[in-house]
Amino acid sequence: MWLFAILLIVPLIEIALFIEVGSLIGTWPTVAIVFLTAVIGTFLLRQQGIQALGELQARLSSGRDPGAVLAHGAMILVAGILLLTPGFFTDAIGFLLLVPAVRSAAIAALSRRITVVHAQSYRRAPGGPPPGGGQTVEVDYEDVTDEAPPAKGASGSSSSGWTRHPGGQG
Repeated sequence: MWLFAILLIVPLIEIALFIEVGSLIGTWPTVAIVFLTAVIGTFLLRQQGIQALGELQARLSSGRDPGAVLAHGAMILVAGILLLTPGFFTDAIGFLLLVPAVRSAAIAALSRRITVVHAQSYRRAPGGPPPGGGQTVEVDYEDVTDEAPPAKGASGSSSSGWTRHPGGQG
């Protein structure tokens, strides 16, 4: 229901704003402003996205909880989508979401409405066993990559040529 209302109301707001701004400053300046906000938004999105990725890598490598960084990254992604959507209303919300304090407030508001049922993470020591006590399986193998595939239909077989059998039988 909320999604339907948003998908109905936001375009109506954008159309009204385009009409108002266009009547005040003209068509081409309005189009230029929309284009300029998309360019500026893309630059800011790239800058903050790279910064968030660096912070995420630092947290993961040190074993700290990456949850807050992931939430900020998701908000930056939403901001980018809004900034690339033509319109003044979506641009305003997109630029607001690029402000870290606004993102923190939005994340805090959303976190009161979201419940995490189960979360689990594993940290493997370098050279240590994989999580869950994985097993090592020893096998004998023969490298057959230098052998030519059997001819299609040779010896009455219906091999596709992708399967290789020991001894060259298709």
